[in-house]
Amino acid sequence: MVFCTALSLRRWFLSGLALCMLGAFPLLHADERNHGDHAMALQALEQGRVLPLRTVLEKIERDYQGQALKVEFEQDDGRFIYEIRLLQSDGRMVKLKVDAVDGKVLETKRKEPGKDRDAHPRR
Repeated sequence: MVFCTALSLRRWFLSGLALCMLGAFPLLHADERNHGDHAMALQALEQGRVLPLRTVLEKIERDYQGQALKVEFEQDDGRFIYEIRLLQSDGRMVKLKVDAVDGKVLETKRKEPGKDRDAHPRR
């Protein structure tokens, strides 16, 4: 017969908790980076240095006939950029780099192997 004492249960619990915390550390660190991006975007928006994301998304979703799935805000060589992954109505994925100051599309990349076509449907 196996006897479990309170001390052995406590050791098991603390060991499991320590392992969980070690596994979660990289996720917590990634969240801090995302929080920094969020703070930078909020500050730029409040200072009137960038367009609101909703304004940019409305234009992009209309012009490229799709729905945004993922958006990242970053600063690239002093320029604020929205990186937008868009699922177009025809099922194709496109990645857009958009100038956050004026909403101009700077770059488009399709997620289709072997095709180098422009993602804009009206061109």
